[in-house]
This record gives sequence, structure tokens and C-alpha cells, in this order.
Amino acid sequence: MENKQSKEIGDKIKVLRNKQELTQDALARKCDIPYTTLTKIESNVITKPSIQTVAKIAKGLGVSIDDLIK
Repeated sequence: MENKQSKEIGDKIKVLRNKQELTQDALARKCDIPYTTLTKIESNVITKPSIQTVAKIAKGLGVSIDDLIK
């Protein structure tokens, strides 16, 4: 049985954000993205955010883009 990561990007962002004890608002401000955009990504309403948005979130969380999309 192969171990497939079925986690959506939003789930990964939420886990990383919680590990850093950041609120959604704090992360959105840190990443310079709209709060509503972040909440939609985390709740998987937006499952394919733009690469610009992913890059900002990755930078805000201190991880690579690959960490979020793989």
C-alpha cells in the first residue's frame, strides 16, 4: 500500500500556521494577502491558489513553495 498524501494545500497551510501559533489574520497580514483569501484556501474553497499567493504564504510561513504544493 502506497502512502499518498491526500492533504490539500489549505490543510498544509493550516497545520503550519497552527504550529507557529499564528491566527489566520496574523498570517494574512504577514503574507500581505487578503484575510478572506487565506480563509478560503484553508477551508479548501480555493484549492488551486495562484502561484503568487502560494509564494507569499510560503514566505510568510518560512517554508518553500514545494513544501506547500507537494
